[in-house]
Amino acid sequence: MAHAPVPPRIRRGQTSALVLLVIAGTLNYVDRAALSIANPLIREELCLSIADMGLLLSAFLWAYAFSQLPGGAMTDRLGPRRLLGLGLFVWSLAQAAAGLVGSFWQFVVARVFLGAGEAPMFSGAARVVRDWWNVRDRGLPTGIWNCASSLGPTIAPPLLTVLMISFGWRWMFVSMGLLGIVVAIVWYTVYREVAEAALSPGEAHHLTEGEEEPPPAQHVTLAEWGQLFGFRVTWGLILGFFGIVYMVWLFQAWLPGYLEIQRHMSIRTTGFVAAIPYACGVVGSIGAGWVTDRLMAGGFSPINSRKLPIIIGLVAMAVFTFVAAKTPSNVVAVMAISAAVFFAGGASGMSWALASVAAPAHCTASLGSIQNFGGYVGGALAPTITGFIVQATGTFVPALLVGAAIALASALAYLVVIPNRPIRSAELGVIAPSVRPTGVAM
Repeated sequence: MAHAPVPPRIRRGQTSALVLLVIAGTLNYVDRAALSIANPLIREELCLSIADMGLLLSAFLWAYAFSQLPGGAMTDRLGPRRLLGLGLFVWSLAQAAAGLVGSFWQFVVARVFLGAGEAPMFSGAARVVRDWWNVRDRGLPTGIWNCASSLGPTIAPPLLTVLMISFGWRWMFVSMGLLGIVVAIVWYTVYREVAEAALSPGEAHHLTEGEEEPPPAQHVTLAEWGQLFGFRVTWGLILGFFGIVYMVWLFQAWLPGYLEIQRHMSIRTTGFVAAIPYACGVVGSIGAGWVTDRLMAGGFSPINSRKLPIIIGLVAMAVFTFVAAKTPSNVVAVMAISAAVFFAGGASGMSWALASVAAPAHCTASLGSIQNFGGYVGGALAPTITGFIVQATGTFVPALLVGAAIALASALAYLVVIPNRPIRSAELGVIAPSVRPTGVAM
């Protein structure tokens, strides 16, 4: 069935929003990667063990995880324009402050504020796509903005390595923080919420056409936010995303260290080789978004068109991580990790696309942030567990095998726990004006 073209004003709003989300998301991941890139130099200057570094890497992740819960609800109430702008500003200040620390605990404080500031980024991006794109078209833009989670780590190793070698690791942190403050100002100045755009009735209809129910007028309430935990889909997202983010942060936190310690590469070589897997992740995220939209156009339900790429991605991540753990070849290991990150990019992006169709519009960021909380419990555990395993065994092999097993368990959670129907407004006590079926689900 042919659909009407996107109205020009909506297209402009979509384009500007997507460009800004990719820029902010890329910066988000470059800032996260700075500690991993500077890992050996920071450990030497601050006299930290490998286990200490694992704890330091996790400080950001625990703060990020627990900030998700209020962050998503606040984004739904106040809008991504304000919350993302504020978050960008806070995390950029924290990033700059990390260049001034003199001890382990000062670094922990900087990383905690970095995590709290970054918390609204991805749930806010999911809300932006939910607001500015029709349900049939959300897979590709979600894959595009989520590719920042791989684009950032692709850019980070060469960029941060050059900054670190040229100016030292401290100025590397400070310069990235100053850049982030500029991006925060640009975001708040340029981006506009749909409600601020004063759309015509025809333009508004384009955004809601084909929805099972129109967006409720009110903001999410505390009671509705709490009720989200009573649905299977919420717990499926929490359990499933746990494994995706565990795997992402297994590589995000330790890939440079793995290449240096396990594969005996130099810091300079690692800075460029570590970029290869994340370039593959960019392609995986965008490609999975395209596949999702094609599946939905072919008759799959909004839920299943997202679940299928996620499940396939998690199984593939487990297989290729196993290969990386067992191969004696550096080339095969990098190729296998690149394939794992390719599928991680797709699974991660489509998890956010799934959150955008699994809840009523006014709960999109709330459900996305709850999902992200579960994911970053896994993400926070990954650096610490990996650090202790490597310190105890002297090798990354068992740490990689643990990650592969977790990926398989998460694939099972998506398959079994998440039902093929979204949470509806009426189930949260919201009376929807009308309900329009979208056809037979597959």
